[in-house]
Amino acid sequence: MTIAFITHPDCLFHEIDEEHPECAARLNAIQDQVIASGLDIAMEYFEAPLATQEQLSRVHDDKYIETIFQQAPDIGRIILDSDTSMNPHSLNAALRSSGAVIHAVDLLQTGKTSSAFCSIRPPGHHAEKSDAMGFCIFNNIAIGAAHALEHYGMKRIAIVDIDVHHGNGTEDIFENESRILFCSSFQHPYYPFTNLENHADNIIKIPLKAGSGGIEFRQKMEQDCLPRLEIFKPELILISAGFDGHREDDMSEINLIEEDYAWITSKLVAISRTHAQGKIISVLEGGYALSALGRSVVAQMKAML
Repeated sequence: MTIAFITHPDCLFHEIDEEHPECAARLNAIQDQVIASGLDIAMEYFEAPLATQEQLSRVHDDKYIETIFQQAPDIGRIILDSDTSMNPHSLNAALRSSGAVIHAVDLLQTGKTSSAFCSIRPPGHHAEKSDAMGFCIFNNIAIGAAHALEHYGMKRIAIVDIDVHHGNGTEDIFENESRILFCSSFQHPYYPFTNLENHADNIIKIPLKAGSGGIEFRQKMEQDCLPRLEIFKPELILISAGFDGHREDDMSEINLIEEDYAWITSKLVAISRTHAQGKIISVLEGGYALSALGRSVVAQMKAML
C-alpha cells in the first residue's frame, strides 16, 4: 500500500516575512525526513492543482474570496492580519494548498489510494468564512471536506484537529453541519482564545493545560473524541495535522513527542478501516521546530501505512 504525497513547488514561494516561523523550510524538512527514513519508496507523488473560486465558495463568503484575489500583490507584500500577509506568490500557494486536499479526496474516491498526506502551506484551519488569520488564507481542510460532501454526496465526514491551536476557522465554517463531526484538541488558554462552551452538537473541544504531555493527550482523546467517532461512523477521516504541540516546538507549552502523533494516527486509521474503507487524509497545519516536524510527519506516515 502506498500513501499519496501531495504538494507543489508554488507552496515554497509564499512568504510572510524573513523571520516568520511559517516558512518554506518546513516543507523541505518534511521532504528530507521522508527520504532519510526510506519512506519515499512508499509514497506516490502528486502535484496539487489550483482550487477554483467555485470550490472556495463552498466554505468562504464570495466577497471575501473576491477581496483576496483583488488584493493579491504583484510586488511587495500586503497585510491580512497581524500574523498573515501575502506576497506575489501567496495566492497561488493558497490555491495549491486547498487544491491539494481536493485532489486527495478525488484520489481516494476514485480508488487510486486509500490515504494521503498533503504537504502544503500556507496552513488553513484558522481561516474563517470571511477572515484570514493565524497564518491562514483559505481553510484547506474545510474546502476538501466540502468537496467530498457536495461532489461525492458523502453524509458523514470526521475532521480531527491535533494542532496545538484550536481550529476556530473549521468550527466557524461547519458549526451545526450535521454531516461533519469536528474534534479539536488544543492548548488552553492560548491563541485563538476560543470559547470552551460547545454551541453545536457536532463540535468537540478538547482543551489541554500548559505542561500537558502524551498521557493527558491520550486520555482526553480516548475519553472525548474516539468514542464519538465510533458512534458517528465516518465515511472519511480528515486530520488537521499540526505538530506544534511537540515538546521541541517553542510555539506552545505542550509536550507531545513523535509517538503521540503516531498513536492518535493509528487510532484514526483503525476507525477509518472499520467505517470508511480505510479512507484517511492528513493535511499539514502547524509545526515549526523543523527536525521535530519532519520526524513527527514520518511517524504519522508510518502509522498510516
